[in-house]
Amino acid sequence: MIIVDGHLDLALNALQNNRDLMLDAYTTRALESNTVGKGKAKGTVALPDMRRGRVALCFTTLCARCTGHTAPHIDFGSPMQAYGVAQGQLAYYRALERERHVRVVTNCQQLDSHIEQWQRWDSQSDTDSASPPLGLVVSMESADPILAPNQLEEWWASGLRLIGPAHFGVGRYAGGTGCNIGLRELAPALLSEMERLRIPLDTTHLSDESFWQALDHFGGRVLASHTNSRKLVPHQREFDDAQLRAILERDGVIGVTLGNWQLLQGWIVGAKNEHLHVTLDRAVDHIDHICQLAGDNEHVAIGSDLDGGVGTDEFPADLDTIADLQRFEERLSKRGYSGEAIADILHQNWIDFLRMSWSA
Repeated sequence: MIIVDGHLDLALNALQNNRDLMLDAYTTRALESNTVGKGKAKGTVALPDMRRGRVALCFTTLCARCTGHTAPHIDFGSPMQAYGVAQGQLAYYRALERERHVRVVTNCQQLDSHIEQWQRWDSQSDTDSASPPLGLVVSMESADPILAPNQLEEWWASGLRLIGPAHFGVGRYAGGTGCNIGLRELAPALLSEMERLRIPLDTTHLSDESFWQALDHFGGRVLASHTNSRKLVPHQREFDDAQLRAILERDGVIGVTLGNWQLLQGWIVGAKNEHLHVTLDRAVDHIDHICQLAGDNEHVAIGSDLDGGVGTDEFPADLDTIADLQRFEERLSKRGYSGEAIADILHQNWIDFLRMSWSA
């Protein structure tokens, strides 16, 4: 079954982490075996692994913050630096497209053609044949690289189709994860331009204050590309039931994400967590919770974030590479989900969300 993944940081992984995504994850682990650093020799995502796992389409990011707290390769000292880095990430996607490894998908016609091609390939008995190009929908995680709201149309023309205004900390447009700051002065004009251009609002990473203020200002389509239930894992990075319901009431989709610290209460990044055994079943718990809130299985999907600067030690024990997203089919079936419901969760809900967002 094909999969649509609602959140990957492919360019960040390739450029800031200096990984050649044309090599499979195992080769890159071998190359990094003597390299010190977070996630080194433990990577989970590369283009061959995505093809092997039938990840036909993903939402992939441009990610460059400018919060006033610089950090190597992710948080920059000026908006112009963030702009330049994000433009480089976009250029990387276009370079992959030029060499026909990927296809940047920007409208309904391209989307339908791409998905039809992948489903036809997936149905073939000869799985050794070359897959179609991987599909990319370009998203921006932190709007800091947008120099001013009136520049947004240029980004849209370049292929940007989703925006999450904030990431970690206090960005130029909104407060994000780890703060209690709401929307900044530039935000209302940006949200207005997003609505005019029909660019959906990704609420992931918004602080609680920013979340509710953004929904008040923005009348367009909303999603949470990669977040989980705060009721199951009670910290600020996840959304509480009121926030999840607000997205559901706007006919949005919520992508369940796979970091252990977001799946299981008490799992702490950087600590010894040997006593806590996390598997993909814990992700199904979050899927179940959202389905119960929605009263259906049409508003939840996968937003793995598998290449977000970490490695296998911070993801479920039964997941080695992104190809193992295929294991969700069996796990969901064992929980009583029908074949149609599983297809909705693994690909159709994101496809329908994009179609509705992009149609006139």
